[in-house]
Amino acid sequence: MSSSIFDQVRLQDLEFRPMTTGDLPKVLELELLGYSHPWTEGVFRDCFKENYRLWSMVQGEVLRGYAVVNYMVDEAHLLNICVHPCLRGQGAGRKLLRHVLSTSVKEGMVQMLLEVRDTNEAATALYVSEGFEEIGRRPGYYPAAAGREDARVMAYRFT
Repeated sequence: MSSSIFDQVRLQDLEFRPMTTGDLPKVLELELLGYSHPWTEGVFRDCFKENYRLWSMVQGEVLRGYAVVNYMVDEAHLLNICVHPCLRGQGAGRKLLRHVLSTSVKEGMVQMLLEVRDTNEAATALYVSEGFEEIGRRPGYYPAAAGREDARVMAYRFT
């Protein structure tokens, strides 16, 4: 079996469910694998509120990714999205992003905003390929090894 067919079958096994506080130990492990300046457990716990949507992407019982979205009036703000390194570059991030987008539309949001590190070319390419457009920049938005890094602000209008 070719690896591309195997990857496609493996991605079919991915499911989405609301994140629970019981997911946090695995979320924090994945956060450490994915980011140079990871969120703390306290930041994640603060997101368990009515105007947030927290999603776990699982294969069986194994956490493979997650997303955190804040709803403000009619706007969704993608605050955090992460996929396990073993699935990167195989379409899992796209699948998770599409789940977040479709859920936001169903819940009446008119657009989604996000920030992405200026140097994160893979994520930027994914967002552009899915229809996001850069609408601005936030200078010094992200902490970086040598000071601060700019963020691209991107938007996807649903209407």
